[in-house]
Amino acid sequence: MLKRKYANEEVDVLIIGAGAAGGVLAKELAEANLKVVVLEAGPFRDPQKDFASDELSMKRLGWEDTRLVAGKNPLTMGHNNSGRGVGGGTVHFTGVFLRFQDIDFRARTMDGVAWDWPISYEDLEPYYTQIEQEIAVSGPKHFPWGHFHGPYPYPERHPLSPNADLFMNGCEKLGIQATPTPLAILSAPYDGRPPCINRGFCNQGCMPNAKFSTLIHHIPKAMKAGAEVLADCMVTQILLDQDDKVRGVTFVHDGITYEQSARIVILSAYAIESPRLLLHSATTQYPQGLANTSGWVGKGLMTHSSHDVYAKFADEVRLYKGTPVLASTLDFYRTDASRGFVRGYTIHAHGVRPVAMAQGLARTHGLWGEKLQQVMLDYNFYGRLTMVGEVLPQVHNSVTLADEVDEYGIPRARVSFSYSTNDERVIQHGVATMSTILEAAGGKVEYVVDDTAHLMGGCRMGEDPEDSVVDGYCQSHDHPNLFICDASVFVTSGAGNPTNTVMAIALRTAEYIKKHIRSGQLPSQTV
Repeated sequence: MLKRKYANEEVDVLIIGAGAAGGVLAKELAEANLKVVVLEAGPFRDPQKDFASDELSMKRLGWEDTRLVAGKNPLTMGHNNSGRGVGGGTVHFTGVFLRFQDIDFRARTMDGVAWDWPISYEDLEPYYTQIEQEIAVSGPKHFPWGHFHGPYPYPERHPLSPNADLFMNGCEKLGIQATPTPLAILSAPYDGRPPCINRGFCNQGCMPNAKFSTLIHHIPKAMKAGAEVLADCMVTQILLDQDDKVRGVTFVHDGITYEQSARIVILSAYAIESPRLLLHSATTQYPQGLANTSGWVGKGLMTHSSHDVYAKFADEVRLYKGTPVLASTLDFYRTDASRGFVRGYTIHAHGVRPVAMAQGLARTHGLWGEKLQQVMLDYNFYGRLTMVGEVLPQVHNSVTLADEVDEYGIPRARVSFSYSTNDERVIQHGVATMSTILEAAGGKVEYVVDDTAHLMGGCRMGEDPEDSVVDGYCQSHDHPNLFICDASVFVTSGAGNPTNTVMAIALRTAEYIKKHIRSGQLPSQTV
């Protein structure tokens, strides 16, 4: 039987999901003396006991439940673009901590594509700063791109890995700006945590706790402030009262169904599970699902194109050495009409462990058996660059409900995805640029591996309830006490890693909720 502090009590805030957004929200709202419950579908792990320096076993940090995929470019679901457990994807992300730029919020105005966000870079700027200071982001003394040029709270990570060094050398020869990457990984002791020692297992969970995650930072602070965090609890339904307000949820733990009531419900289950739960929670009055009178729940799903280029070098590179990403360039982030496409991409010098490299080669190039073995015997001599390419939102890239159900009786998510012509041109240019950099560094390009990373969209922000799901504060247009706060609210994907933006949005939403809940009610509509 699950022990619950608020079993027979309506709490102030119920948060579904304990990832990048859910952790920030839990801490901020609990520290404001609100009664907070967090429900997380996955387990509550101890880094020292439950993490292992092993690629295969740590795939369980991702959401491994079956999801059905479709489209011209069906996505590979799992570890590379989702999380399951307290901490969510922050437990196994690379720690790259970039801000979005002004153009990311004004795609329609600046480039005539997609839509503008209802918020601007300036709206998020103070929250970016607060998050970066709170978790002690390390970064270069001068960051050449965007509005924020540094300094970061902690100095950049040293030494660079051999893969990052060759990338920096190749960029220098070509006149491309490159810098050490801003990282949510400590370069000096902080808050009882040690600095990074370059174990290189960031994607398998950081056992020493040098890398930030909400598991080790926001959630413990939230619990200290009184929040109740219930792990291994799968939310199966969001419940409405007769006034179109959310009154709570049902969830399952160890085969037993429970109910938790709340004044406010915040859905922070990420870009697949958030739309899935809203669609599944349909009622007679809302047959298309909750928060979905616009019809936009599940639509406009985005990923980042994340193709990898491998080059072979005469000397050993050893891609396993150090933090996976230690150097980057954003020189190709913004639209340049001469390239034949709009928007752009980031390039990272991105290390990889042998199993992931072998799997990518097998999937993309059909390498298997003796041929794959021969390639992998030279693993130490390969360098690798990875792009983060902007993908434009399209209505038909979507999350819908399949006919097949899971063990909870919830229809499985059907994820459909296809690249647009512009997306494909971004990829082609990015791959060519990465190849040129590796060749300038002395490598011979041998393999390009198709890949994607990060998920965004499906519950997008907007001012108009006719074509969006939430407003600029992540408040549902349809149900005033329902918030959706995670990467699903993204309007565009940007060309950089999204975690910093997810957390900044969550911090802004938390401030908004704190301001209005003290007055006794939330406004039914925001301006």
